[in-house]
Amino acid sequence: MKIAITTSGTDLTAPVDTRFGRAASFIVYDTESETFEVADNNQNLNAPQGAGIQTAQNVAATGAKTVITGHCGPKAFRILSASNIAVYPCSAATVQEALELFKTGKLTEANGADVEGHWA
Repeated sequence: MKIAITTSGTDLTAPVDTRFGRAASFIVYDTESETFEVADNNQNLNAPQGAGIQTAQNVAATGAKTVITGHCGPKAFRILSASNIAVYPCSAATVQEALELFKTGKLTEANGADVEGHWA
């Protein structure tokens, strides 16, 4: 399974970005091969609108079935849900820490957006 984690970095020691739609990038971690790739999200950093929707579509295109992020707005959450992608809010400091919390069942799947659109 592939897991997309919002970040501003390029490796597992990078910080988790609290924003979904305007995260600089995603670490897309493959739990089967225990490898990862970085998916750039720079095109949405300063988008006047639609960043969450476009980012959700980009994440779906990676094949990820799970997203770990700080916060997720309503439009992005709707797209992710429609794509059968589970969202897990997380306040971990690093991508590696977030992955460990997920693997050990310490994260709770979101039932909806936890912030309003355009919050950050």
